[in-house]
Amino acid sequence: MTRTPSKTATVPKGSVPKQRLSEAVERARTIFAERSLRFTDLREQVFAEIAATNGAIGAYEILDRLSVKGTRLAPISVYRSIDALLDAGVIHRLESKNAYFACRRHEHATKGRPIFLSCERCGGVLEAEAQAIFDEINETARRAGFEPRVKFVEVSGICSQCAGKPARSGAT
Repeated sequence: MTRTPSKTATVPKGSVPKQRLSEAVERARTIFAERSLRFTDLREQVFAEIAATNGAIGAYEILDRLSVKGTRLAPISVYRSIDALLDAGVIHRLESKNAYFACRRHEHATKGRPIFLSCERCGGVLEAEAQAIFDEINETARRAGFEPRVKFVEVSGICSQCAGKPARSGAT
């Protein structure tokens, strides 16, 4: 199924401050350099759109936002950039929404794998250290004779900032 981008970009809820965005882009640039990967202009633009939000953003939303800024691309170009960003570990995919968010915990190698916490009200996404959960999943699966290939655990709920606030229209 082909999707036609909308004429105006949707701005995801919870945009981040410019300083935090600049720091995220610089951190991504450093990670690419450390791994001897190219952080091309397009990859940087795609990363910046993803990192500019506290929530997750879909590929076509990225395409729309870049289009509004004057960069016209084929969807495959955005997907290739997303793949490079995923491979470098500077973004993650929120499987339940087929959307992407910037990694905010770059110490996965030393502190273990995170779980993803997705707020149903504001759309924000957090990472929380949870290596013990993955260890338990692996052990339980192995006891059942199953070789696990767990890549992620997502938890949907309400973040601390939204707790106690009335649900927005259309939110559950």
